[in-house]
Amino acid sequence: MKTKAIRLYGKKDLRMEEFELPKIKDNEILAKVVSDSLCMSSYKASSQGTDHKRVPNDVAENPIIIGHEFAGELVEVGSKWAKQFKAGDKFSIQPALNYENGPVGILSAPGYSYQFIGGDATYVIIPNEVMERNCLLAYHGEGFYPASLAEPLSCVIGAMHANYHITPGSYMHKMEIVDRGKMAILAGVGPMGLAAINYVLHREDRRPSLCVVTDVDQTRLDRAASLYTIEYAASRGIELLYVNTATMQNPIEELKAITSGIGFNDVFVFAPVKTVVEQADAILAFDGCLNFFAGPSDPKFSAMFNFYNVHYSYTHVAGTSGGNNDDMIEALKIMANGLDPAGLVTHIGGLNAVIEATNHLPEIPGGKKLIYTHIEMPLTPIADFAELGATNPVYKQLAAICNKNNGLWSVEAESYLLSNADNL
Repeated sequence: MKTKAIRLYGKKDLRMEEFELPKIKDNEILAKVVSDSLCMSSYKASSQGTDHKRVPNDVAENPIIIGHEFAGELVEVGSKWAKQFKAGDKFSIQPALNYENGPVGILSAPGYSYQFIGGDATYVIIPNEVMERNCLLAYHGEGFYPASLAEPLSCVIGAMHANYHITPGSYMHKMEIVDRGKMAILAGVGPMGLAAINYVLHREDRRPSLCVVTDVDQTRLDRAASLYTIEYAASRGIELLYVNTATMQNPIEELKAITSGIGFNDVFVFAPVKTVVEQADAILAFDGCLNFFAGPSDPKFSAMFNFYNVHYSYTHVAGTSGGNNDDMIEALKIMANGLDPAGLVTHIGGLNAVIEATNHLPEIPGGKKLIYTHIEMPLTPIADFAELGATNPVYKQLAAICNKNNGLWSVEAESYLLSNADNL
């Protein structure tokens, strides 16, 4: 089976190549990738090359396939797994294998560490360890893009579960956000921040009574507010506020004032910016937990943390990198129950768009860039479909489909694109 894939050879050295996959072993599975969502982590892997902890040292000789937020269909199942999986099954992958014997040890992950599996490819071979670690997950929903976005959503879910609080004097950690507590999501209207808002609004087991979302870009704040409305949040028992801290004279004091000076129980930081981290620390309530979600590229990244408050106000910090299997399963379940991740997606493209987009991801505005690996299509903002439709009927129809869905991507748009992509 031939595959076409984007392979990493070194720092900013990504190449689109077609090559023959080896015949699968009895403990492997051949799969067709349909969609992959580009992630800042792939940008970091490309930028850092072998300096990245998940990238093997020998990629110059044995390149890896990038992309780890992918979904598709199984094509051929090795005998070892034939009772659990069958050809035609739709799947999602949890890339955080935590597999000690992988190419880079415990940090080995599809999309970073393997020669024959990654999201930016037409066909891949799923190795035995993925199934052994229960990281090949069945997807029973419509379309494919929700399954691709299950991985980033799982990262948010994992972060929420990783927060913790204590009862003074007991030394017992109570995992999770405070139910009916006060939450702040700082720098929170990028793709992952939007996923966090969406998740908070759709949780059934616990949710805050107050959720304040901040950013310094009013356009992005307005888009977030149109997707995840204050009215819908209120129907879920949440007071949701979108706040532009760039317009505040004293953001720390003004944010704390929203809580009547008490501060926030759970504060999530979605940008690796020193001032944002320090702002988060300063607005923590007693026993408040700061979750540093945004992974920095700089290994020496640091910020001030108030240790007086650590001692006397029991403030603390948490952080996670990726979700686990349970988080992915929860993501797929909550999407089946009504959470649509389409609000994260702002651009659509084909496999030919991956290299340029990945290497320049921080410079491209908007949210998630969704790739369909079996088509050729320049990376295109959904907002540009109507203009492009003046000369191309496929874009015109895509614009019409998206417009009736509040300007968002959808299963209908995906199905139409996959059926008509040859006419782009």
